[in-house]
Amino acid sequence: MGKMYYDGDCNFALLKDRTVAVIGYGSQGHAHAQNLRDSGARVIIGLYDGSKSAETAKKDGFTVMNTGEAVKQADIVMLLVNDEKMKPIYDGGVAPYLKPGMTLCFAHGFNIRYGQIVPPKDVNVIMIAPKGPGHTVRSQYLENKGVPCLIAVENDATGDARELALAYASGIGGGRGGILETTFAEETETDLFGEQCVLCGGVSALMKAGFETLVNAGYQPESAYFECVHEMKLIIDLVVKGGLSFMRYSISDTAEYGDYSVGDRIITPAVKDEMKKVLSEIQDGSFAERWLKENADGRPGFTRRRKEESELPIEKVGAGLREKMSWSDRK
Repeated sequence: MGKMYYDGDCNFALLKDRTVAVIGYGSQGHAHAQNLRDSGARVIIGLYDGSKSAETAKKDGFTVMNTGEAVKQADIVMLLVNDEKMKPIYDGGVAPYLKPGMTLCFAHGFNIRYGQIVPPKDVNVIMIAPKGPGHTVRSQYLENKGVPCLIAVENDATGDARELALAYASGIGGGRGGILETTFAEETETDLFGEQCVLCGGVSALMKAGFETLVNAGYQPESAYFECVHEMKLIIDLVVKGGLSFMRYSISDTAEYGDYSVGDRIITPAVKDEMKKVLSEIQDGSFAERWLKENADGRPGFTRRRKEESELPIEKVGAGLREKMSWSDRK
Protein backbone atom coordinates (compact mmCIF):
# COMPACT_ATOMS: atom_id res chain seq x y z
CA MET A 1 0.00 0.00 0.00
CA GLY A 2 1.14 3.53 -0.73
CA LYS A 3 2.15 5.88 2.06
CA MET A 4 -0.19 8.74 2.94
CA TYR A 5 1.20 12.19 3.73
CA TYR A 6 -0.38 14.83 5.95
CA ASP A 7 0.22 18.47 6.87
CA GLY A 8 3.09 17.51 9.14
CA ASP A 9 4.92 16.11 6.10
CA CYS A 10 4.45 19.31 4.08
CA ASN A 11 6.27 22.65 4.12
CA PHE A 12 3.75 25.24 2.96
CA ALA A 13 6.34 27.97 3.57
CA LEU A 14 7.83 26.98 0.19
CA LEU A 15 4.91 28.78 -1.48
CA LYS A 16 4.86 31.95 0.58
CA ASP A 17 7.50 33.77 -1.45
CA ARG A 18 6.10 32.57 -4.77
CA THR A 19 3.24 33.83 -6.90
CA VAL A 20 0.70 31.22 -7.97
CA ALA A 21 -1.24 31.86 -11.17
CA VAL A 22 -4.43 29.83 -11.31
CA ILE A 23 -5.53 29.54 -14.93
CA GLY A 24 -9.29 29.11 -14.95
CA TYR A 25 -11.86 30.05 -12.34
CA GLY A 26 -14.47 27.31 -12.58
CA SER A 27 -15.27 24.51 -10.15
CA GLN A 28 -11.69 23.61 -9.27
CA GLY A 29 -10.17 27.01 -10.05
CA HIS A 30 -12.15 28.98 -7.49
CA ALA A 31 -11.47 26.37 -4.80
CA HIS A 32 -7.71 26.16 -5.40
CA ALA A 33 -7.36 29.94 -5.58
CA GLN A 34 -9.37 30.71 -2.45
CA ASN A 35 -7.87 27.92 -0.37
CA LEU A 36 -4.30 28.82 -1.32
CA ARG A 37 -4.94 32.49 -0.56
CA ASP A 38 -6.50 31.65 2.80
CA SER A 39 -3.45 29.50 3.56
CA GLY A 40 -1.15 32.46 2.93
CA ALA A 41 -0.08 32.23 -0.72
CA ARG A 42 -0.13 35.10 -3.22
CA VAL A 43 -2.61 34.09 -5.92
CA ILE A 44 -3.53 35.73 -9.22
CA ILE A 45 -6.07 34.54 -11.77
CA GLY A 46 -5.41 34.09 -15.49
CA LEU A 47 -8.35 33.94 -17.91
CA TYR A 48 -8.89 34.35 -21.62
CA ASP A 49 -10.14 37.76 -22.69
CA GLY A 50 -13.91 37.91 -22.36
CA SER A 51 -14.18 35.07 -19.86
CA LYS A 52 -17.48 35.00 -17.98
CA SER A 53 -15.57 34.02 -14.83
CA ALA A 54 -13.62 37.28 -14.67
CA GLU A 55 -16.27 39.24 -12.75
CA THR A 56 -16.74 36.40 -10.28
CA ALA A 57 -13.02 36.21 -9.58
CA LYS A 58 -12.83 39.99 -9.14
CA LYS A 59 -15.77 39.96 -6.72
CA ASP A 60 -13.92 37.28 -4.76
CA GLY A 61 -11.05 39.73 -4.38
CA PHE A 62 -8.55 38.42 -6.91
CA THR A 63 -6.41 40.28 -9.40
CA VAL A 64 -7.51 39.02 -12.82
CA MET A 65 -5.53 39.30 -16.04
CA ASN A 66 -5.27 37.47 -19.31
CA THR A 67 -3.49 34.14 -19.23
CA GLY A 68 -0.19 35.30 -20.72
CA GLU A 69 0.16 38.24 -18.30
CA ALA A 70 -0.60 35.97 -15.35
CA VAL A 71 2.05 33.46 -16.41
CA LYS A 72 4.61 36.24 -16.83
CA GLN A 73 4.10 37.28 -13.19
CA ALA A 74 3.98 33.77 -11.76
CA ASP A 75 6.44 31.32 -10.27
CA ILE A 76 3.87 28.53 -10.18
CA VAL A 77 1.18 28.03 -12.83
CA MET A 78 -1.81 25.74 -12.21
CA LEU A 79 -3.85 24.85 -15.30
CA LEU A 80 -7.47 24.28 -14.27
CA VAL A 81 -9.37 24.20 -17.55
CA ASN A 82 -11.14 21.36 -19.34
CA ASP A 83 -8.92 18.62 -20.77
CA GLU A 84 -10.09 19.22 -24.33
CA LYS A 85 -9.51 22.99 -24.09
CA MET A 86 -6.16 22.91 -22.36
CA LYS A 87 -3.75 22.46 -25.28
CA PRO A 88 -4.66 25.68 -27.18
CA ILE A 89 -4.65 27.66 -23.94
CA TYR A 90 -1.24 26.24 -23.08
CA ASP A 91 0.17 26.76 -26.58
CA GLY A 92 -0.99 30.37 -26.87
CA GLY A 93 -1.03 31.70 -23.33
CA VAL A 94 1.36 29.64 -21.22
CA ALA A 95 4.21 28.08 -23.20
CA PRO A 96 5.59 31.37 -24.63
CA TYR A 97 6.00 32.82 -21.14
CA LEU A 98 7.46 29.92 -19.18
CA LYS A 99 10.89 30.60 -17.71
CA PRO A 100 13.50 28.14 -16.43
CA GLY A 101 12.81 27.08 -12.85
CA MET A 102 9.08 27.74 -12.97
CA THR A 103 6.59 25.10 -11.86
CA LEU A 104 3.76 23.97 -14.13
CA CYS A 105 0.89 22.23 -12.32
CA PHE A 106 -2.02 20.08 -13.41
CA ALA A 107 -5.00 18.64 -11.52
CA HIS A 108 -5.42 15.80 -14.01
CA GLY A 109 -2.78 14.04 -16.07
CA PHE A 110 -4.67 13.71 -19.38
CA ASN A 111 -2.73 16.22 -21.48
CA ILE A 112 0.68 15.08 -20.24
CA ARG A 113 -0.15 11.37 -20.40
CA TYR A 114 -1.37 11.59 -24.00
CA GLY A 115 1.29 14.01 -25.24
CA GLN A 116 -1.00 16.94 -25.94
CA ILE A 117 1.25 19.17 -23.86
CA VAL A 118 5.03 18.70 -23.85
CA PRO A 119 6.59 21.22 -21.42
CA PRO A 120 10.23 22.30 -21.66
CA LYS A 121 12.74 20.30 -19.62
CA ASP A 122 13.79 23.30 -17.53
CA VAL A 123 10.46 23.67 -15.70
CA ASN A 124 8.96 21.49 -12.98
CA VAL A 125 5.88 19.53 -14.04
CA ILE A 126 3.76 18.36 -11.15
CA MET A 127 0.21 17.30 -10.43
CA ILE A 128 -2.05 18.02 -7.47
CA ALA A 129 -5.39 16.29 -7.95
CA PRO A 130 -8.08 16.60 -5.27
CA LYS A 131 -10.36 13.56 -5.24
CA GLY A 132 -13.56 15.57 -5.14
CA PRO A 133 -15.40 18.39 -6.93
CA GLY A 134 -14.29 21.98 -6.42
CA HIS A 135 -17.19 23.03 -4.21
CA THR A 136 -16.30 20.19 -1.84
CA VAL A 137 -12.61 21.15 -1.87
CA ARG A 138 -13.69 24.62 -0.76
CA SER A 139 -16.39 23.66 1.75
CA GLN A 140 -14.20 21.05 3.44
CA TYR A 141 -11.38 23.56 3.76
CA LEU A 142 -13.73 26.07 5.41
CA GLU A 143 -14.74 23.39 7.90
CA ASN A 144 -11.06 22.83 8.75
CA LYS A 145 -11.19 19.50 6.95
CA GLY A 146 -9.81 18.53 3.57
CA VAL A 147 -10.38 16.48 0.43
CA PRO A 148 -7.67 13.83 -0.12
CA CYS A 149 -5.25 14.65 -2.94
CA LEU A 150 -3.01 12.79 -5.33
CA ILE A 151 0.37 14.28 -6.22
CA ALA A 152 2.82 13.35 -8.94
CA VAL A 153 6.08 14.63 -10.39
CA GLU A 154 6.61 14.30 -14.12
CA ASN A 155 9.71 16.51 -14.29
CA ASP A 156 11.89 17.79 -11.45
CA ALA A 157 13.93 20.64 -12.88
CA THR A 158 14.74 22.39 -9.59
CA GLY A 159 15.23 19.44 -7.25
CA ASP A 160 12.30 20.31 -5.01
CA ALA A 161 9.33 19.59 -7.26
CA ARG A 162 7.95 16.90 -4.94
CA GLU A 163 8.16 19.23 -1.94
CA LEU A 164 6.35 21.93 -3.94
CA ALA A 165 3.59 19.46 -4.83
CA LEU A 166 3.18 18.53 -1.16
CA ALA A 167 3.12 22.21 -0.17
CA TYR A 168 0.47 23.02 -2.77
CA ALA A 169 -1.65 20.03 -1.72
CA SER A 170 -1.41 21.16 1.89
CA GLY A 171 -2.40 24.68 0.90
CA ILE A 172 -5.70 23.54 -0.60
CA GLY A 173 -6.52 21.31 2.37
CA GLY A 174 -5.22 17.98 1.08
CA GLY A 175 -2.89 17.53 4.04
CA ARG A 176 -5.91 17.28 6.32
CA GLY A 177 -7.51 14.51 4.29
CA GLY A 178 -4.37 12.70 3.18
CA ILE A 179 -2.01 12.96 0.21
CA LEU A 180 -1.02 9.94 -1.90
CA GLU A 181 1.92 10.01 -4.31
CA THR A 182 1.25 8.57 -7.76
CA THR A 183 2.29 9.15 -11.38
CA PHE A 184 0.65 11.09 -14.19
CA ALA A 185 -0.02 7.81 -16.02
CA GLU A 186 -1.55 6.04 -13.04
CA GLU A 187 -3.77 8.99 -12.10
CA THR A 188 -5.00 9.45 -15.66
CA GLU A 189 -5.66 5.81 -16.38
CA THR A 190 -7.37 5.01 -13.06
CA ASP A 191 -9.41 8.22 -13.18
CA LEU A 192 -10.73 7.56 -16.68
CA PHE A 193 -11.41 3.92 -15.87
CA GLY A 194 -13.27 4.78 -12.68
CA GLU A 195 -15.39 7.39 -14.46
CA GLN A 196 -16.27 5.14 -17.37
CA CYS A 197 -16.75 1.75 -15.76
CA VAL A 198 -17.97 2.59 -12.25
CA LEU A 199 -18.71 6.12 -11.11
CA CYS A 200 -20.43 7.57 -14.17
CA GLY A 201 -20.85 5.10 -17.03
CA GLY A 202 -21.32 2.01 -14.87
CA VAL A 203 -23.61 3.51 -12.24
CA SER A 204 -25.70 5.44 -14.78
CA ALA A 205 -26.19 2.36 -16.95
CA LEU A 206 -27.02 0.20 -13.92
CA MET A 207 -29.64 2.62 -12.62
CA LYS A 208 -31.20 3.03 -16.07
CA ALA A 209 -31.31 -0.73 -16.61
CA GLY A 210 -32.92 -1.33 -13.22
CA PHE A 211 -35.49 1.41 -13.78
CA GLU A 212 -36.37 0.15 -17.25
CA THR A 213 -36.64 -3.47 -16.11
CA LEU A 214 -39.16 -2.61 -13.41
CA VAL A 215 -41.20 -0.22 -15.57
CA ASN A 216 -41.32 -2.69 -18.47
CA ALA A 217 -42.58 -5.31 -16.01
CA GLY A 218 -45.52 -3.08 -15.15
CA TYR A 219 -44.39 -1.41 -11.93
CA GLN A 220 -44.99 2.28 -11.24
CA PRO A 221 -42.18 4.50 -12.58
CA GLU A 222 -42.12 6.36 -9.26
CA SER A 223 -41.51 3.12 -7.35
CA ALA A 224 -38.81 2.14 -9.82
CA TYR A 225 -37.12 5.52 -9.42
CA PHE A 226 -37.09 5.33 -5.62
CA GLU A 227 -35.64 1.81 -5.64
CA CYS A 228 -33.07 2.15 -8.41
CA VAL A 229 -31.98 5.80 -8.23
CA HIS A 230 -33.04 7.67 -5.10
CA GLU A 231 -31.71 5.09 -2.65
CA MET A 232 -28.34 4.88 -4.40
CA LYS A 233 -27.07 7.87 -2.40
CA LEU A 234 -28.14 6.29 0.89
CA ILE A 235 -26.13 3.15 0.12
CA ILE A 236 -23.08 5.04 -1.18
CA ASP A 237 -23.05 7.27 1.91
CA LEU A 238 -22.83 4.14 4.07
CA VAL A 239 -19.98 2.75 1.95
CA VAL A 240 -18.06 6.02 2.11
CA LYS A 241 -18.55 6.17 5.88
CA GLY A 242 -17.46 2.65 6.73
CA GLY A 243 -16.79 0.52 3.68
CA LEU A 244 -18.80 -2.32 2.20
CA SER A 245 -18.95 -4.12 5.55
CA PHE A 246 -20.55 -1.11 7.29
CA MET A 247 -23.09 -0.76 4.49
CA ARG A 248 -23.98 -4.44 4.84
CA TYR A 249 -24.20 -4.08 8.61
CA SER A 250 -26.59 -1.15 8.20
CA ILE A 251 -29.03 -2.75 5.74
CA SER A 252 -31.44 -5.62 6.41
CA ASP A 253 -30.23 -9.21 6.38
CA THR A 254 -32.52 -9.81 3.41
CA ALA A 255 -30.78 -7.03 1.48
CA GLU A 256 -27.36 -8.33 2.53
CA TYR A 257 -28.24 -11.85 1.36
CA GLY A 258 -29.42 -10.39 -1.96
CA ASP A 259 -26.10 -8.56 -2.24
CA TYR A 260 -24.11 -11.77 -1.87
CA SER A 261 -26.35 -13.99 -4.01
CA VAL A 262 -27.10 -11.69 -6.94
CA GLY A 263 -24.21 -9.24 -7.31
CA ASP A 264 -22.03 -11.72 -9.21
CA ARG A 265 -24.94 -12.50 -11.55
CA ILE A 266 -25.00 -8.84 -12.60
CA ILE A 267 -21.26 -8.23 -12.79
CA THR A 268 -20.47 -11.35 -14.77
CA PRO A 269 -17.14 -12.50 -16.22
CA ALA A 270 -18.30 -10.97 -19.52
CA VAL A 271 -18.75 -7.60 -17.82
CA LYS A 272 -15.28 -7.86 -16.29
CA ASP A 273 -13.85 -8.74 -19.70
CA GLU A 274 -15.48 -5.60 -21.11
CA MET A 275 -13.93 -3.57 -18.28
CA LYS A 276 -10.52 -4.93 -19.30
CA LYS A 277 -11.19 -3.79 -22.88
CA VAL A 278 -12.12 -0.31 -21.63
CA LEU A 279 -8.90 -0.17 -19.61
CA SER A 280 -6.88 -1.26 -22.65
CA GLU A 281 -8.40 1.57 -24.71
CA ILE A 282 -7.42 4.04 -21.99
CA GLN A 283 -3.90 2.64 -21.76
CA ASP A 284 -3.23 2.55 -25.50
CA GLY A 285 -4.60 6.06 -26.07
CA SER A 286 -7.51 5.10 -28.33
CA PHE A 287 -10.10 6.56 -25.94
CA ALA A 288 -8.21 9.86 -25.77
CA GLU A 289 -7.93 9.87 -29.57
CA ARG A 290 -11.70 9.37 -29.94
CA TRP A 291 -12.52 12.08 -27.40
CA LEU A 292 -10.17 14.63 -28.95
CA LYS A 293 -11.53 13.87 -32.43
CA GLU A 294 -15.09 14.25 -31.13
CA ASN A 295 -14.18 17.75 -29.95
CA ALA A 296 -12.36 18.60 -33.16
CA ASP A 297 -15.46 17.59 -35.13
CA GLY A 298 -17.75 19.85 -33.08
CA ARG A 299 -19.02 17.18 -30.66
CA PRO A 300 -21.84 15.78 -32.83
CA GLY A 301 -22.17 12.43 -31.04
CA PHE A 302 -21.62 13.92 -27.59
CA THR A 303 -24.30 16.59 -28.11
CA ARG A 304 -26.80 14.11 -29.56
CA ARG A 305 -26.33 11.66 -26.70
CA ARG A 306 -26.58 14.42 -24.07
CA LYS A 307 -29.96 15.45 -25.52
CA GLU A 308 -31.22 11.87 -25.75
CA GLU A 309 -30.25 11.09 -22.17
CA SER A 310 -31.90 14.25 -20.82
CA GLU A 311 -35.21 13.15 -22.35
CA LEU A 312 -35.31 9.62 -20.89
CA PRO A 313 -38.31 8.69 -18.72
CA ILE A 314 -36.00 8.14 -15.73
CA GLU A 315 -35.02 11.83 -15.90
CA LYS A 316 -38.58 13.08 -16.23
CA VAL A 317 -39.90 10.91 -13.40
CA GLY A 318 -37.00 11.91 -11.17
CA ALA A 319 -37.47 15.61 -11.84
CA GLY A 320 -41.12 15.41 -10.85
CA LEU A 321 -40.41 13.53 -7.65
CA ARG A 322 -37.52 15.75 -6.57
CA GLU A 323 -39.65 18.84 -7.06
CA LYS A 324 -42.09 17.53 -4.46
CA MET A 325 -39.47 16.53 -1.88
CA SER A 326 -39.61 19.11 0.93
CA TRP A 327 -35.94 18.64 1.77
CA SER A 328 -34.72 18.78 -1.81
CA ASP A 329 -31.76 21.06 -2.57
CA ARG A 330 -33.92 22.63 -5.29
CA LYS A 331 -36.24 23.91 -2.57
